[in-house]
Amino acid sequence: MPAKKRIKTAYPGVYYIMADGNRERIYYIRYRKDGKIIEEKAGRQFVDNMTPARANHIRAKRIQGEQLPNRQQREAAKAREQAEANRWTIERLWAEYKARRPGLKGLVTDENRFVKHIKPAFGNKEPREVVPLDVDRLRLRLLKSHAPGTVKNVLELLRRIVNFGRKKQLCEGFSFTIEMPKVDNLKTEDLTPGQLARLLEVLDKTSNVQAAHLMKMALFTGMRRGELFRLKWTDIDFERGFIHIRDPKGGTAQTIPLNDAARAVLECHERTGSVYVFPGRWGGKQVDAKHGLNKIKQEAGLPKSFRPLHGLRHVFASILASSGQVDMYTLQKLLTHKDSRMTQRYAHLRDDTLRQASNRIGDLATRGIESNVIKLRNNSE
Repeated sequence: MPAKKRIKTAYPGVYYIMADGNRERIYYIRYRKDGKIIEEKAGRQFVDNMTPARANHIRAKRIQGEQLPNRQQREAAKAREQAEANRWTIERLWAEYKARRPGLKGLVTDENRFVKHIKPAFGNKEPREVVPLDVDRLRLRLLKSHAPGTVKNVLELLRRIVNFGRKKQLCEGFSFTIEMPKVDNLKTEDLTPGQLARLLEVLDKTSNVQAAHLMKMALFTGMRRGELFRLKWTDIDFERGFIHIRDPKGGTAQTIPLNDAARAVLECHERTGSVYVFPGRWGGKQVDAKHGLNKIKQEAGLPKSFRPLHGLRHVFASILASSGQVDMYTLQKLLTHKDSRMTQRYAHLRDDTLRQASNRIGDLATRGIESNVIKLRNNSE
């Protein structure tokens, strides 16, 4: 109880004391609840904008049971804090996931997916609070404005976060299976001989040598965009003729041959002092080269849907497959595909070449028959 003098107000059970050198009133209320006398603070005059009337209104609510006493409010708040501390929402799971995987590949992209798509829909929910209909709504909404592949990546990230929490025993997992959109991952980009010739002509003439050499390396080696951005001079073994693939997509260390065409590009490529072959700003790792690549693509008159680096990887594979001189196993190794099914998208090109070769039997046989007929005629004459 306050030791200072209590000053009554016009309202029964409401009084105040003077504080801070008699400059502010602190209001208290006194009432009986469940047979007990309760005496507690209602609020400060200036800090809480408290008045005798407001204090009386609080007193009436607590007598009627519409508002808990101060002590019970503090206990309830503490219980809520404790419950919140034990509550692993999807946003909190994501934070923990990132903290345990600081150098995870693709983390920046995943963060953008989470902030833009997952957090608004599920950030404040625990996995057990998410029902299939919630995920269906997200999937259908995203499919209206995004490619199926993008939507699948978002849903896979959501599933990965929840599975992480379940494995670490932080929360329950989903009680249902997330339905993924169907994605055609077998799309193969290619260029006609005329388009490829025009592109090579532009690459030889452009002033943006770094972008030109970047595209040539994609064409001559089939390396992925990220692999080219991460490529360091120490990854290139000029003496033995190999390129070491740094942090490949499949996760297992890979090496590919340094062919003559790629060697010629690298030997005339400027060394800026950076450890990277194709450095970004200030000599660091390249993160985006769209501007220069798209400018070259436009000058060469390539299709709008053609992706400069990924598309040239497809061109590399298509040329080798259609040559009829490279088997699918060798092509798989050159493309560093972990699964042979990814390489099979090019099998039809090799089959076409074999079919054309096989069809020559008809021409050869026809010529043989015609030759024999002529000989017979000549002999009979």
